[in-house]
Amino acid sequence: MKVLFVCMGNICRSPSAQGVFEKLIETKGLKEVYHVDSAGTHGYHIGGKPDARSIQAALRRGIDIRQQRARKITVKDFEKFDYIIVMDNDNQMNLKMSFPKKYHSKIVKIMSFLPTSTYSEVPDPYYGGDQGFELVLDLLEKATNGLYEQIRFNKTT
Repeated sequence: MKVLFVCMGNICRSPSAQGVFEKLIETKGLKEVYHVDSAGTHGYHIGGKPDARSIQAALRRGIDIRQQRARKITVKDFEKFDYIIVMDNDNQMNLKMSFPKKYHSKIVKIMSFLPTSTYSEVPDPYYGGDQGFELVLDLLEKATNGLYEQIRFNKTT
């Protein structure tokens, strides 16, 4: 199963989502069953590490994202990945405008896996304080559990 997490710059939300989901599948003993990655809709930070605040917030939860490097999503990603999981409406719209319609069914907002939340998107913490990075991780931990359950359900039906 191949899952790609996408945000704008691939330095805050999507690397965090990748790390959270990798930790989840590792605790389930399924690390070898999944291929998980992240990318951005824009190439502002290609080759760069995740934002230092994302790294620190993740490390406080036992998640190490320091080895990740920012990259921009490509059409090959749509061919390779089963799920393209976006953080917000803008990134969802950007992907649907930039890539062929035949791939649109793969694009899903992460918060659709947490329908009970008051948040419909994962807010971008880049211009805020440290509490924004904690909120992102709180949302992602819950939403990736929902994603995992949906994938598991789809595999058994």
